[in-house]
Amino acid sequence: MSKILIVEDDLSIQALLHDFIQEAGYGVVLASDGVEALAKYSEQSFDLILLDIMLPKIDGFGVCEVIRQKSDVPVIMLTALDDEGNQLRGLDLQADDYITKPFSMPVLLRKIAAVLRRSSKLKCVPQTMNYKDLTLDLEGYKVYVKGERIDLTPREFEILRELLIHKGRILTRQNLLQTLWKYEFFGEERIVDTHIKNLRKKLGAADYIETIRGVGYRIDKEDEKPVIC
Repeated sequence: MSKILIVEDDLSIQALLHDFIQEAGYGVVLASDGVEALAKYSEQSFDLILLDIMLPKIDGFGVCEVIRQKSDVPVIMLTALDDEGNQLRGLDLQADDYITKPFSMPVLLRKIAAVLRRSSKLKCVPQTMNYKDLTLDLEGYKVYVKGERIDLTPREFEILRELLIHKGRILTRQNLLQTLWKYEFFGEERIVDTHIKNLRKKLGAADYIETIRGVGYRIDKEDEKPVIC
């Protein structure tokens, strides 16, 4: 169950938010001012924060700024301040959404669900892929064999990544061309062979790529799956 911190000083709106959001299946914790919000935030973890701006003690902008120094937890700002300047300020503080009052509760619930889905996908984005002595830094397009950096071109890296993602499956030249070149390639399909040849040369003894004559390529020399972290 996702847990949401609702920060709202208007008790009638707070109660309304609590009832609707809890009924939608979320866990709810309440705070009525900026200081209480930061205290609750420091005591426990939340999956999303609904944050009013015009709060006693510390306003919502201040709360968001403090939270962003520590975490990328999703924040949706709820406020009567509907002018462009305040909206831009909230977005500059990396709020994930900015909703002005009055608002529709069904729309708010859908926005909460959408933000939580995006957050969940980002948390699941893999950073590295490991296979035997091979490590791929998926963000930096870097490859290491036994800890030693191997210089690959971006296209060589992408081919290696695709083969590891689809380990055990034969990828034809057309598969690779359409996936990596992003369009129907009308030139010589053997361009893939050239990249594979260069890739094997650079990997040296750590080459795990198997040629399936007349079909394509795969990584399947041993029954071992790549580990994505």
